[in-house]
Amino acid sequence: MVENVIWPAYLDADRTRAEGRRVPLELAVEEPTVEEIAKAVQQIGYDAIVERDKAYSREHWQPRGRVVVRGTDDSTKNDLVQAVAAYVVALRE
Repeated sequence: MVENVIWPAYLDADRTRAEGRRVPLELAVEEPTVEEIAKAVQQIGYDAIVERDKAYSREHWQPRGRVVVRGTDDSTKNDLVQAVAAYVVALRE
């Protein structure tokens, strides 16, 4: 079973691509939370496991957590992150 990790930094509008953002600015949001990401992952139809005590390697001093996504055999990580970002934007509207 394939597992992918989605860090909040991937969707953070305050970050540059070099700092870890993986989506275009129009899909990025300010200060995304692991709860929002997990809810978006579940809306897409995958299992989400929230790990709150983890820290992204580029911001190791700030443990914002991460979301582990299981069962993504049918899509690439980039497609998954793009879809999650779109759902997070929709959740905030």
